[in-house]
Amino acid sequence: MEIIDAVFLGIIQGLTEFLPVSSSGHLEIGKALLGDNSIPEESLMITVVLHFATALSTIVVFRKDVAEIFRGLFSFQWNDETKFSVKIIFSMIPAVIIGLMFEEELESLFGGDLTFVGFMLLITSLLLWLADRAKNTGKPVSYMDSVVIGVAQAIAILPGISRSGATISTSVLLGNDKGKAARFSFLMVVPLILGKIAKDLLSGDLTDTTIDPMPLLAGFIAAFIAGYAACKWMIALVRKSKLSYFAVYCFIVGAIAITYEYYFAA
Repeated sequence: MEIIDAVFLGIIQGLTEFLPVSSSGHLEIGKALLGDNSIPEESLMITVVLHFATALSTIVVFRKDVAEIFRGLFSFQWNDETKFSVKIIFSMIPAVIIGLMFEEELESLFGGDLTFVGFMLLITSLLLWLADRAKNTGKPVSYMDSVVIGVAQAIAILPGISRSGATISTSVLLGNDKGKAARFSFLMVVPLILGKIAKDLLSGDLTDTTIDPMPLLAGFIAAFIAGYAACKWMIALVRKSKLSYFAVYCFIVGAIAITYEYYFAA
């Protein structure tokens, strides 16, 4: 992979991580357009690295929230920070189980199958359309809500299903406040991505795959910068804008991806 290609994918990842439009789906489309013929493991490697960059940008954007959570945890009291952390842990359980049980099957999906990605984008479009019509009661995320949102996050491992779209839509459909839903959605993914990186490093999944480190570094930097800017912008946009705009976008991109794969990629 060339450095310019990695930068291109990094920008896609950074911009789409915080939009409910599926960053993984856009990465697969981007790799297909660039003619990426790498094996699924290599394809997954660049995907994981770029996701790590945006996870780091999330930590930077929410650094005050993260600091408050850690201060609350180390006070060893049953306070709001501890309760929030427990909800984050609950939300992680479904994705961890799915990721461990079906790791090889999931890796095989990151190979540029635009038909699959296109149909998953259509599902994302439907989720956003339904969420846009749900009433917003303003209630905070409960423990049971966090488990249900965690299931949505587990399903969003599939390329084309937007993680933020699935989790925010699920939270809104449960009647939670949009601002609180966005904050919970952005923070709940950080431990999972960091855990995935640690697992791959310890198991050798990353080091066993030979790839030029410079494109990875360039993509990482591009994804971090784009992710930082997009995260700050999208927090306000999710609170104020209608999800139906993103539903239309996902529907159009999904339809184009399916059409491209059927008529032009054969």
